Amino acid sequence: MSNILQSDIWARFQESNGHTVIRKSGNGWSYLATVEGGATGRYLYSPYGPVASSAVAFDEALASLKEEAAKHRCLFVRIEPTESAIWGDQDAAAFLARRGAVLAPRQVQPSHTQIIDLSGSEDEILKGMKSNNRNLHRNIHKKGVTIEVSTNPEDLSILFAFLDETADRNGFNRQQDEYLMQVARVLMPAGAASLYIAKLTDENGESTPIAAAFVYDSDDTRTYAHAAASFEHRRLSAGIPVVTNFILDAKRKGLKYVDLFGIAPENQPDHEWAGFTKFKKSFGGESVEYPGTWDVPVTSLGYRAYTLAYKARPAVRDAVSKAKAKVQSFRSR
Repeated sequence: MSNILQSDIWARFQESNGHTVIRKSGNGWSYLATVEGGATGRYLYSPYGPVASSAVAFDEALASLKEEAAKHRCLFVRIEPTESAIWGDQDAAAFLARRGAVLAPRQVQPSHTQIIDLSGSEDEILKGMKSNNRNLHRNIHKKGVTIEVSTNPEDLSILFAFLDETADRNGFNRQQDEYLMQVARVLMPAGAASLYIAKLTDENGESTPIAAAFVYDSDDTRTYAHAAASFEHRRLSAGIPVVTNFILDAKRKGLKYVDLFGIAPENQPDHEWAGFTKFKKSFGGESVEYPGTWDVPVTSLGYRAYTLAYKARPAVRDAVSKAKAKVQSFRSR
C-alpha cells in the first residue's frame, strides 16, 4: 500500500511550495523527506516514512536520513513508519526506541485510520457499508442530488466555502486555501487528485453545490483528504454518496485501497475525532494503527534544546499576549 505523502507527485508539490525535498532509495527502502522548522530548530521530516520492507532495510533508510539531516544542519529526523514488515513480531515502539527514537512532542499525521480493501466486487464493497449509506448511494438522485467529479483547480472554491462554514460553526483551524489550491495545481493535471461535488437541482433546473470532497491518489491508494458540506442542506446527507462514489470510482480506476485518513483511537468516545470516526467507519473497512510520529536525534544536545524550546512556546506566547494587552491598555488611557 503506497501513500501519496511518499510519492513523486508529492515531492513535486513540496518543491513547488518552496520546500527542500530529499528523495533517496536503496535495497528495499525509500523515503521522501523535507527540511522543516523555524525558531525552535531545523529538522528533517519524512511523512509516513521511511518506506521499508524489513528491519534491515529500515536501518539503512534511517542511516541515510540521519546523514542527510546532518548535511542540512538539522537537529533530528522526524519519522512515521507504517509498515509492520519493519518491526515484524516485535513491539513497534520498543523497536523504534532501540534505534534511538523518542516519541515526538506532537503527532503530525494520524496514527489511526480506516482502510477499505477494494479487491472485492462493487456489490461486496457496498455490502460492507451501513445500510443507510447503501440506500443513499442508490437513491440520492431521487432527491435531485447528483455527484460530479472535477479536476479543475478553480472548482476548489466550492470546497473552501463549505470548509469556512464548518470551521466557523465548529471552531477549528482548517488548511489554508492557497495550500490546497497549490496541491490541486500540481496533483490534478497529473491525475493524482479529484474533487467530488454533490449538487442539488431545484424545480427550475438550477443546480447548487451542497457538499464536496477532495481526494488524492497514489499508485494504489485513494486518500480522503478534505471534505465539508452545506449545513443548510444537512438533512440530505449528501456527504455520504460523495464518499460512496469516490470509493467505487477508485476501484474502477484500478486502485487497491481507500484510506479514509484519520480516526479516533478505539474506546475513546470523548476524542475530538469521535464524531467523524463514526461517519468514516460506516463505510466499512478495517481500523489500522501505526506507531505514530517519532524523532531520532542527530545530536542529543541539539534535540534536548529543541524539546525545551518547544515546551516553552505556549508560555512564551502567553507572555507576549499579556504584554500586548498591557501595551494596548496603556495606549487607550
